[in-house]
Amino acid sequence: MDVMQVIDWDLAVSTGTRLVRPGPQVSREEARHAVTELRTLSREAEGHVREFTRIDAATPPQPATIVDRPGWIRANVEGFRVVLEPLTQRMASRDNPPPAIVSAVGSRITGVEVGAVLAFLASRVLGQYELFLPPDPTGREPIGRLTLVAPNIVNAEREMGVHPRDFRLWVCLHEETHRVQFTGVPWLREYVRSQMTEFLLASDLDLPTLLERLRNAADTVADVVRGTGEGNLIDAIQTPEQKEILDRVTAVMTLLEGHGDFVMDAVGPTVVPSVADIRSKFSQRREGGSRLDRTVRKLLGLEMKMKQYAEGSAFVREVVGKVGMDGFNRVWTSPETLPASDEIAAPDRWIARVVPQDQPAIPPQATDPEA
Repeated sequence: MDVMQVIDWDLAVSTGTRLVRPGPQVSREEARHAVTELRTLSREAEGHVREFTRIDAATPPQPATIVDRPGWIRANVEGFRVVLEPLTQRMASRDNPPPAIVSAVGSRITGVEVGAVLAFLASRVLGQYELFLPPDPTGREPIGRLTLVAPNIVNAEREMGVHPRDFRLWVCLHEETHRVQFTGVPWLREYVRSQMTEFLLASDLDLPTLLERLRNAADTVADVVRGTGEGNLIDAIQTPEQKEILDRVTAVMTLLEGHGDFVMDAVGPTVVPSVADIRSKFSQRREGGSRLDRTVRKLLGLEMKMKQYAEGSAFVREVVGKVGMDGFNRVWTSPETLPASDEIAAPDRWIARVVPQDQPAIPPQATDPEA
């Protein structure tokens, strides 16, 4: 039996690329310069990140992949396909799969929805480390790929009125930290992947439950749009088991995002002259946007992501301040040494559990980027 298609991926791509807003107006020469400079700066940033974090990645440095907005949408749809494959296979192998007409209609509706969400995000994302990529023609799984969305970086630096080269290097520092995390910590990618697979397979797949969840999700949307609700779509359609897994995923993503923010701000002052100006303007921009913009961000859980940057960065800063970079780097030893959600809020608990008590204390001013 063919694997049932839960989402019409081609429709997701065509919807997303049709709905996405065009990027800023730039001449061909400006575009070419931005792409070349981003490639160069991504290599430069990786050197700074490796030296500062002391994470030794076995893989040789690769220049970033530079894409436009439709290119980012296509790349993310490919990633979704890889992540959702276990769920698709399980639904297809059930004794009573839904009738073909239900699957066909459902896959088209979700294809349009996925496309619309990606169109919204595609004009905002500056870059990302793509963990999940389709295998290459030989069947080998790639480690991952650093992608930078050139039109969005150019658009952001123009809107904020910041120094273009400084801003580009600053963005590269954050994104390169993710590449170093996943290439330098061999078990991390598989850990994140297995948690996501578990999350998907823990869903209740019987139709009545699913319909009830979708109704709850519709109520959540209505509440948030009216400004009376605090929920997001992810919360609305979870089983208790999924909530537990999501807690673990949220904790690791908070650590990774916070580490990225900490590194960009700590390395920034030495290599990005206007870093203070960039950071203050960028923080305002992260929190801004129209009411609709904020509503959609809330629904997609992006508000939570912004909180993650702040909480994760505070955790890393406090741990590095107390036990130094080598003490903090014990976090990468195994899945067991990752901080739990409550430890991110109370870094001393993580230090007591993971860092040997004979580890020398480091005066905070030695590593605090704010000092």
